Amino acid sequence: MSEKMGSGWLDTPQRYGRISRGFHWCMAAFFGWQFAGAVLFVSIGDKAITRLVGGSHSTMGFVLFVLVLLRGVWGLMNLKRRPAHAGRLGRAAVTGHFLLYALMVVVPSLALLRQYGSGKGFSPFGVELMATRGYKIEWMMVPGDLLHYWLGFLLLGSILGHVTMAFVNRRAKRDDVLERMI
Repeated sequence: MSEKMGSGWLDTPQRYGRISRGFHWCMAAFFGWQFAGAVLFVSIGDKAITRLVGGSHSTMGFVLFVLVLLRGVWGLMNLKRRPAHAGRLGRAAVTGHFLLYALMVVVPSLALLRQYGSGKGFSPFGVELMATRGYKIEWMMVPGDLLHYWLGFLLLGSILGHVTMAFVNRRAKRDDVLERMI
């Protein structure tokens, strides 16, 4: 990539670039919306506010799935330029990020598998990705039925842990890793 492109756009050992930060904060906002709908549904059930927030769950989940794949590719392309994670805590951070990425791929994959198995169509933003069929494929629905909900809340807990550790590092350790992503 050109030198001009690198200035501010790409990751450096000191800071994440604009593109990485854009992916991060865009996904954070979308996950906030996703989990708001899920928490509303679990806490108050099927109400108008739940349908308002949760009505976009499938489409937003698909958008997040595409974003996490793009972000993963972008992260791999920038791997040698990214800020380092040194020592035991650094290895713990790498492990935590791996868990986050794994869940961000697995949770929507299970939902898409379940959607396809249901025989119902799926057209995010009006673009048909899965046509309606007249039959179900039960074995494709079972993993999503069993795991999407629980792994989704595990993802929420992991995200909350991620946020907590960013603030702990900022306050207690005086290691401002959060500043690299702002």
